[in-house]
Amino acid sequence: MTVRVGVLGATGAVGQRLIQLLDPHPDFEIAALTASESSAGKSYRDAAKWRVEAPIPEDVADITVGATTPDAVPDDVDLIFSSLPSSIGAEVEPEFCEAGYVVSSNSSNGRMDEDVPLTIPEVNADHVDLIEVQRDERGWDGALLKNPNCSTITMVPPLAALDRAFDLTDVRVSTLQAVSGAGYSGVSSMEIIDNAIPHIGGEEQKMETESRKLLGSFDGAEVELNDMDVAASCNRIATLDGHLENVWADTAEDVTAEEAEDAMASVTGIDLPSSPERLITVFEEPDRPQPRLDRNVEDGMGVAVGGFRETTDGVQFNCLAHNTMRGAAGASVLNGELLAQRGYI
Repeated sequence: MTVRVGVLGATGAVGQRLIQLLDPHPDFEIAALTASESSAGKSYRDAAKWRVEAPIPEDVADITVGATTPDAVPDDVDLIFSSLPSSIGAEVEPEFCEAGYVVSSNSSNGRMDEDVPLTIPEVNADHVDLIEVQRDERGWDGALLKNPNCSTITMVPPLAALDRAFDLTDVRVSTLQAVSGAGYSGVSSMEIIDNAIPHIGGEEQKMETESRKLLGSFDGAEVELNDMDVAASCNRIATLDGHLENVWADTAEDVTAEEAEDAMASVTGIDLPSSPERLITVFEEPDRPQPRLDRNVEDGMGVAVGGFRETTDGVQFNCLAHNTMRGAAGASVLNGELLAQRGYI
């Protein structure tokens, strides 16, 4: 069955990536696009300053952009993808849920709410059933599902593999994040060229809290956060796409570098169209992964790891993922597929 979908914030950077992924999707059909009041009423071709490397899909280009309100979206739309700024999403997304729409959101608002599932389907698909609690507590016919921050989603799949095998206790991470993570106008060229910026507002807290929720346990009523300690330092560097992260993971059980590599290499995708056959690609070379070379592993939906070294209490490794594909638009599409598979739409 074809699922009719809408995209909130369709003209932005993540919204354009969503269009790129949804237009050829085997199960989803784009039926509604929304944006700001200045874009409403225009064709998508005229409203969006298209910046994706692939051409704008012709069957989407002539869709008329609507206002970002439930009244502007047809009733027969089954699933909404949201790429709204968090300040707008916090207000608008609940309105869509109250109106009966199911929302798969990339926006940061509400990720840590106790009744909002935060999922990476290959890691914690069972958390999606928190929607039942959410509907009971909020009285919604719709539902709200979140994917994590783009930097969090890069390190959590490798950490999940380590946690299952060796029981994580402490995690420290230093990131080197691409400029596309800030949006097209987020970092000026005068700031980032010949420079690195050792602060990204709110990013450290997102990594430290979201990772514990993703690796927590769901008992059917609530998510108990993982009790590991997480400390993050986030840095912006002059790469276009691909967040590279240096991770130090301490474990309760002894682990060698080879054992850590094997644990990650054994992780496979799941039975969803956008999940890669191999979720984690392990590089033996000490200087990999690199953003320019490896951000597109598994068509941008995989995580690359390498540089394994044993430490006193665990292992150190590097990981990389495409931040607007796996880390944003692709993550939302994957969550939408999970919602369809589990019967929530």
